[in-house]
Amino acid sequence: MKDFTIKNKRKPLNKVVIFIFWIVVWQMIYFMIQRDIYVPSPFSVFIRLKELIMLSVFWKSVAYSIYRVMAGLILSILLGVGIGIVSSMNDYVYDLINPLMTAIKSTPVLSFIIIALIWFSSSNVPIFICFLMCFPVIWLNVVTGIRNVDEKLLEMAKVYRVRKSTVLRKIYLPSIMPYFSAASITCLGLGWKVSVAAEVLSHPKNAIGSHLYSAKVYLDSSDLFAWTVVVILLSLLFESIFAQLIRKITIKKIPS
Repeated sequence: MKDFTIKNKRKPLNKVVIFIFWIVVWQMIYFMIQRDIYVPSPFSVFIRLKELIMLSVFWKSVAYSIYRVMAGLILSILLGVGIGIVSSMNDYVYDLINPLMTAIKSTPVLSFIIIALIWFSSSNVPIFICFLMCFPVIWLNVVTGIRNVDEKLLEMAKVYRVRKSTVLRKIYLPSIMPYFSAASITCLGLGWKVSVAAEVLSHPKNAIGSHLYSAKVYLDSSDLFAWTVVVILLSLLFESIFAQLIRKITIKKIPS
């Protein structure tokens, strides 16, 4: 128990050491290249990030980008879970949906972004792309989780005439939750990547991707790196929050 406590105390310290290590590596690369246009120094990026935080347009862009990612992710979860449940229960539906999922996963994101630019307004393109990229991941994991439910437990529940609500809560949910949580956390990182990429190409008014594009046009590497750091931090923050939320739901609600 004492060793476990010591390990937990060391985790934050280890993260700080790792962070410092990569900052040093970054600084060394900067010294080697000596060209801010290619790799700006960490100091100049952090100064630029500090300047951005003081601007209202920064918070507007962050808020709108978060909205687009969350809207696309929530839509993919709702449809992914719903269609995943139906697909796992019916082989015909699964055979009908599976080729579509394969096609989506095999098609380059850029192709979908270009198509979405024709179909939707620039503000809605990132939402559609986030949904489209995350939906197959949620769907596949829900189907896999349901199909991996222990058949012996289901037979036992049928023999003892266990209520369907209890079977759902005690058998199905514990089987699905590990797959669903892994898929959702994966989709958070994926959602940020594809949504920002869609923002770069669709160029909506308030968006992180729009600022990335502007930084590229004006060859402002410090601005480009600063906005990239913002995307990374937001992605890590939301992944951490969602992982804790899933952990609490798994521990408290499923056993009840």
